[in-house]
Amino acid sequence: MPPVFAHGRLRLYLLKLLDEAPRHGYEVIRLLEERFQGLYAPSAGTVYPRLAKLEAEGLVTHTSEGGRKVYSITDAGRAELAGRSGELADLELEIRESVSELAAEIRADVRGAAGDLRDDVRRQAREAREARTSGPAEGESWLQAKEEFKRAKQEWKEQARRAKDESRRAREDAQQARRQAKEAQEKAREQVQRVAEQVQDHFARGDWPTGVREGLAEITRELGRFGRPPAREPAPAAAPARPAPPVWADDPATGNPARDLDRLLDRFRDDIRDAARDHGVTESQLRDTRLHLSTAAAHIGAILRGTA
Repeated sequence: MPPVFAHGRLRLYLLKLLDEAPRHGYEVIRLLEERFQGLYAPSAGTVYPRLAKLEAEGLVTHTSEGGRKVYSITDAGRAELAGRSGELADLELEIRESVSELAAEIRADVRGAAGDLRDDVRRQAREAREARTSGPAEGESWLQAKEEFKRAKQEWKEQARRAKDESRRAREDAQQARRQAKEAQEKAREQVQRVAEQVQDHFARGDWPTGVREGLAEITRELGRFGRPPAREPAPAAAPARPAPPVWADDPATGNPARDLDRLLDRFRDDIRDAARDHGVTESQLRDTRLHLSTAAAHIGAILRGTA
């Protein structure tokens, strides 16, 4: 399949998206995926370097909001966009045609696979009928086909047995995983309860910004292993030191509690999202993280509502 964007065309389309409104890199990727109806989505390694190059050329600029870069087009960028308006119109047409071609290729692949399967089934049925109605001269071929069928049946039984054994092992692994998850859940409850007590103590002293900040910092430390693969076996040595709290944990209060809380939540979210993007996420890590976040949200929500 030919590339979706010809040389220099992605650069032009990025300017168009930023001319519509200021956007951060993730939003640009999501919009491109929407324009292609989910059939194409550029990677971060494709979009972010091009945004950086456009900024180096003075065509876009950026500001930081909540720890993220929000890109905006400059007057020089609008001038280039206006000078290439005809090329941009051609590009819009090409995108619509690309979406149609991608959808057509998918439909053709599905139809082709279904047709091949149908033809193969018909061929096998025809050969079976011919073997059953063959004369004495073809009796040997019929016997050979019968033996091949017996061998295939035996192989199928062997595969079924292996599949059954693998299924049994998978069930055992799942049971062990559930036991470990239950233990992790109990530990998480204890950890979150401790965080809640610390936050409540600050609330009682009238210093609620510090309470929320330290509570989020504690949760961040617990999620510090997010994106790192779990060890095969626990180390026999003493438990490792907890990760250092994030730098924003010591941000001073501004006197506007609601705004301070929004900033803390933004920084917390960005730290976790950056860890996931840089290191990846496994299914096990997602389960643990979901548990920590849901439990922490319940406790902190109760604190803020005054029902804890």
